[in-house]
Amino acid sequence: MNSLIRSTAKCLRTGAAVYLPRHTDGRVWSASARFLCAAADVPKDLGEMVKKDKVVVFMKGTPAQPMCGFSNAVVQILRMHGVDDYAAYNVLEDSELREGVKAFSNWPTIPQVYFSGEFVGGCDILLQMHQNGDLVEELKKLGISSALLKAEEESK
Repeated sequence: MNSLIRSTAKCLRTGAAVYLPRHTDGRVWSASARFLCAAADVPKDLGEMVKKDKVVVFMKGTPAQPMCGFSNAVVQILRMHGVDDYAAYNVLEDSELREGVKAFSNWPTIPQVYFSGEFVGGCDILLQMHQNGDLVEELKKLGISSALLKAEEESK
């Protein structure tokens, strides 16, 4: 409780506080909370975070060391398409970020993928897009040419 009071006071001092209601069990209400305390190490303006890069992934672990199978699958799918330049946020390092991104997207699971500020989905959605070819088209809209498409063209 003391850490909550300290972080709230820190946010109030910086003028960056926004009320984010929580259930008694600590879960965030499902209401959209686009801003969290900006006083912490990671910028908490989720709206800005998802727009900062063409591709943004909120995941467990890092691309170099994913800490769950679903996060690993997202990293591998992006890698297969040659997408190496993307922002990745490790939600295991910041519980407020972890809960905040779930409320922001109204999506209950991690990882979460964003393209140009728009929520795409989680591992299941990205896998489906990869399998049916939609991912190649969505990457093209971002100005990213899929490595899989290049390999297919070169093999012809």
